[in-house]
Amino acid sequence: MKILAILYKGGDAATSEPRLLGTVENQVSESKEGPNSDFQKHIVDAEILITTPFHPGYLTGDLIAKAKNLKLCVTAGVGSDHIDLNAAVKHGIQVLEVSGSNVVSVAEHVVMSILLLVRNFVPAHEMIERGDWMVSDIARNAFDLEGKVVGTIGAGRIGYRVLQRLLPFDCKELLYYDYAPLPEAASKAVNARRVEDLKDFVSQCDVVTVNCPLHEGTLGLVNAELLKHFKKGAWLVNTARGAICDKDAVAAALASGHLNGYAGDVWNVQPAPKDHVLRTAKNTLGGGNGMVPHYSGTTLDAQARYASGTKSIIENYLSGKAQEPQNIIVGIGKYESKAYGQR
Repeated sequence: MKILAILYKGGDAATSEPRLLGTVENQVSESKEGPNSDFQKHIVDAEILITTPFHPGYLTGDLIAKAKNLKLCVTAGVGSDHIDLNAAVKHGIQVLEVSGSNVVSVAEHVVMSILLLVRNFVPAHEMIERGDWMVSDIARNAFDLEGKVVGTIGAGRIGYRVLQRLLPFDCKELLYYDYAPLPEAASKAVNARRVEDLKDFVSQCDVVTVNCPLHEGTLGLVNAELLKHFKKGAWLVNTARGAICDKDAVAAALASGHLNGYAGDVWNVQPAPKDHVLRTAKNTLGGGNGMVPHYSGTTLDAQARYASGTKSIIENYLSGKAQEPQNIIVGIGKYESKAYGQR
């Protein structure tokens, strides 16, 4: 049996910190691009594939067709959109992820990103690094989160935890947009109101945070047309998947002043090219960029959880034991989860 794991190179950090569990220093591979990569060479006869959302091996329909022995794909983390799920269904390949392993980690990152945008933190820190001190240049675009309307696109495991963590900030209102309404008790617990029309939803929000999976229905969801309906000067945070937001439309909205800021850690291609527009996109005052590498869900705490979950999934597969239902995205020949859209 061949098990193929595509992780990322940790370098000196992995050598000095043994709790970095998602790196190649344990002799698995980071080579994933092109026909001569380890990924494409070994996928043809691998039975199990392990990848992460942070350095994804993109398993396309064409590669699945060549992977005659492939039976199980495991995402060490949450989010399996790097796999052609429809092709996995067609070929009877199971797709599992470690559901819930990093939901707290990502929710905390969302709140941090909201605050660093609203408080204009990044330009303030850059000013200090330059040796400058001009409080007015920062304060002119710094606000309180209190009294603002904050909304989440997606109110699942992460989106709901974001709403929970926003409660102490005394926002004017918390909103959510989701095809499935929250249970009444859950909605009341976070005092959140559902808005069923997306354009209506974004038009009411001072801050919009994206917390939904990437699938056919959410690809390019936040595009130039939808951005027209945002409040002028709104902030947008995306820690879900980069391709949910049109990168060029976001950069244009920042440059025009329609968006005051964009933050997150997800990119439409990972690793992001050095000339990716969102690396350097700025608002009209030269700030408003809170982008970082994809790490919100791979804290050391989260790594311990999804490493344990990955081990459990593989052990269950090898022993013939039933998998935990919440981890199954694609069973044998069918979707088992509604997380990737209504099927």
